[in-house]
Amino acid sequence: MNLPPHCEASAFYTPDSKVKGFKVLEITGPAYPALSYNRRDFYKIVLGTGNMHIYYGDQTFDITGTFLFFANPYIPYSSEHRSPEQKGFACLFTKDFIGSRDRTERLLNSPLFRFDGTPVIPVSSEQAAFIEVLYRQMLSVYSGEYDEKDEMLRSCIDLIMHEALRILPQNGAKQRNAASRITYLFMDLLEKQFPIEVATDPLKLRTAQDFADQLAVHVNYLNRSVKEVTGKPISVHIAERITAEAKALLQHTNWSIGDIGYSLGFEYPSYFNNYFKRVTGASPNSFRKSLGKV
Repeated sequence: MNLPPHCEASAFYTPDSKVKGFKVLEITGPAYPALSYNRRDFYKIVLGTGNMHIYYGDQTFDITGTFLFFANPYIPYSSEHRSPEQKGFACLFTKDFIGSRDRTERLLNSPLFRFDGTPVIPVSSEQAAFIEVLYRQMLSVYSGEYDEKDEMLRSCIDLIMHEALRILPQNGAKQRNAASRITYLFMDLLEKQFPIEVATDPLKLRTAQDFADQLAVHVNYLNRSVKEVTGKPISVHIAERITAEAKALLQHTNWSIGDIGYSLGFEYPSYFNNYFKRVTGASPNSFRKSLGKV
């Protein structure tokens, strides 16, 4: 289900955004033309009713009726409407909005968002009515002045996911192709290395070859599969995850720059400094100072 262009990622970054990293809206009216087939930087859950094709990674879903759609930002997707009208609800959120590491891990490991999971789930009228109540609750909270609105919105997301998981066994899981399966295994291996809790135990897997050796496949096959499914090569996934962990360690620990670099697999502090500055535009020390940490 396509949203008006102004309701996509830009909604998170406008000055008047009600909740940072989150947007919820009711979708009514004409169906918009298909958006470009690419990656976003946010998760999306849609409760929709319509007649359409959903293109998700290497899969095509033929939709007639009411459904839930769970979009992972690492997998390119788009939709093609066969009817002039669309209706439903959507919530969009970033991984940062989800908050805690435990919640983020549940999200990443959920069969609703995983590479080998089931992103489209048909729902009955009774099931849709229950989920619609949750969306309308989110709309009310999102526009209100409740101090704990972020947490309540996260709770609504959790409830929608739990309802989807309750429905899921009745529909079964579709087998994914080899590229999707190997991509999931790569992403799972990458994520399992984090969070880093001991500075003296550096990352073991840091290159495409490291992951290929671990998975017992040729590095070219692995890189081709990951890029086909996610739109990005392995090196970019690794760099993004290492950078995110570096920022977290700079913000939440008192480890020295050298210790942080070593824990991330950089043999010398200068290597880590150069890498971090190249990727973020700031040195590790400058980044830490910008957070008010000495």
